[in-house]
Amino acid sequence: MNAQAVLKITFAGLVISFLGSLPLGTMNIAATQIAINQGTHAGLIYALGSMGVELIVVRIILVAMDWLSKRHKVFQVLELFTTALVFALAIASFIAAFKGKSFSDTVLLTSTFNPFWSGVLISASNPLHIPFWMGWTTVLLNKNILVNDARNYNWYLTGIGMGTMLGFMVFIYGGNYMIARISQHQNLLNLGIGAVLLLTAIIQLRKIMAVPAVVRYGKKMK
Repeated sequence: MNAQAVLKITFAGLVISFLGSLPLGTMNIAATQIAINQGTHAGLIYALGSMGVELIVVRIILVAMDWLSKRHKVFQVLELFTTALVFALAIASFIAAFKGKSFSDTVLLTSTFNPFWSGVLISASNPLHIPFWMGWTTVLLNKNILVNDARNYNWYLTGIGMGTMLGFMVFIYGGNYMIARISQHQNLLNLGIGAVLLLTAIIQLRKIMAVPAVVRYGKKMK
């Protein structure tokens, strides 16, 4: 595995995770609340707990993808399903933009738990982890950015972890100032994310229709 491949998959994981952390929601507002009430150190501990759950979810998805990718017909169905999920996420972003709301409902953290376990619990209760990462992982597999290799997976997870932490740090160190600024431009942010997701889903669908999964993955999985 060359340095260019390492950089590409790490950067892809970082960018996707970072951008996915920006829309206002329970997780990043909780990070701000903890940082303000208990200090930035507690905010970072919260972020670590949240990141840990996310990485576990992605690792489970990678195992499932690895198993499914060896079953071409099943994987093609999965590709169509995850493409539909990306379309759904795009539509949800557009709806949130037009309604002037964040992508997910915001519920302020009122728990007195340890910051780490607060991060674990809130991240584990986030229903968007699975469809979000299933969709993007399928896209990266199809573009051959992510390949069936343990080291490739590890760099992908490293990038995701870095992106998640950077996203949280925006809210931990920016505090209420960043929430206020992002809130003012939340519609544009949601429109931008929706446009990227929609374009990605269209490109993905065209590729699925043009080249069968058995052709795209047959040689790599032997």
